[in-house]
Amino acid sequence: MDKKELVSFIKEMNSSFIRVAVTDIDGILRGKLMHKDKVLKSLESSFGFCNVIFGWDSRDDLYAHDSVTGWSTGFPDAQASLDPSTFRVLPWVGDTPMLLADFQPSISAVCPRSILKKIANEAKELGFEASFAMEFEWFNFKKEAKSPVSDGMFGYSLLRSSQFHEYWKQVFEGLEAAQIPIEGLHTETGPGAMEAALKRANALEAADRAVFFKSFIKEISSQHDILSSFMAKGNADLPGCSGHMHQSLWNGDSNIFEEENGKMSKIQEHYLAGLLHGLPELMPVYAPTINSYKRLVPGSWAPTTVSWGVENRTTALRIIKSSSEQSRIELRVPGSDNNPYLSMAAALASGLYGIKNELKLDLKEVKGNAYENKELAKLPSSLKEAVGKMKDSTLANKLLGESFVSHFVMTREWEILQHERSVSSWEIDRYFEGI
Repeated sequence: MDKKELVSFIKEMNSSFIRVAVTDIDGILRGKLMHKDKVLKSLESSFGFCNVIFGWDSRDDLYAHDSVTGWSTGFPDAQASLDPSTFRVLPWVGDTPMLLADFQPSISAVCPRSILKKIANEAKELGFEASFAMEFEWFNFKKEAKSPVSDGMFGYSLLRSSQFHEYWKQVFEGLEAAQIPIEGLHTETGPGAMEAALKRANALEAADRAVFFKSFIKEISSQHDILSSFMAKGNADLPGCSGHMHQSLWNGDSNIFEEENGKMSKIQEHYLAGLLHGLPELMPVYAPTINSYKRLVPGSWAPTTVSWGVENRTTALRIIKSSSEQSRIELRVPGSDNNPYLSMAAALASGLYGIKNELKLDLKEVKGNAYENKELAKLPSSLKEAVGKMKDSTLANKLLGESFVSHFVMTREWEILQHERSVSSWEIDRYFEGI
């Protein structure tokens, strides 16, 4: 729907309000209901949205240090512009319309969607259309009891899906109606675990779909008295929740990652080399929380090394080449807790860096178990280690911008501080009486 069509739709719709949202640094949708008259005015210019969303964390606690906003700035409104291409109608909330917005220059350097849009445009200037698709795993709990909705380890279970038919049906059909098409939906191994693969789209649309998906799953599950969690590792004894990211470059209808004489194209080799080069210094973007690193352990279906392999699920980057159209790279590092705008921005910027600098793919393909390969470099094993690398990274500043890196590092250091100041139940159990 273009702007003219959207204006006509809004004028004729029966409802008097529209959902409007922006995305914060953690990938959480922050929004409001806006009267349609104001939406129509905002489509012609812009509207104000308090920039406090970049001054607080996921729990609405204010950061100790100001970056782009804080007490020193008085938390003013930042101007935001509605994007007509994001228009959706949400059937599970009475066919409520919804739009996303981007922040204008005063704060766009740290706006996740604006950053991805900028890098996707850089790809276009080089003659590429970046295509992405996300997979998400998540756990479902009975809302009141906080216990899993189903028992046992039962991946790809048609029995489990039939037991929650109405929930599954609303997820599949409701999201399809909201222009978030799902390619596949199945149970994962773990009590109450599910996985969905979203259909591929251009980078910005794919990220919009991914951010919508996480938020809308929580809304739909709530209507079935289910609480959904996208936490990367909710139980030490169970697999974690991945947020795998599939990517390829296109020129019209041609997939540039298509094989040439049974080998990767040179462009794909450069892109892959760029991804590997940037991976250690961009880890906080892919794994942004303390909990993210609980998932990245050997034997957990999540990578621990800077590595790549063809159809190898033990490596950080998996090359998939089932057909010319399907040829792509899967980044397996992110968990379901990642911010899709930032993860896609970091991956695409790294790949383009590899292409522009014609980086050689010096790292050999891993065949077999990457967990047991002692020659491979290790990925950071904690948020603190990862943030230290990113903070000192010239590459991160080059790819994502100094303003963003400075702000983002500050937010992750805050996250680390909150963890270090907390007292866990493990500590209480271990030390309270016996020490």
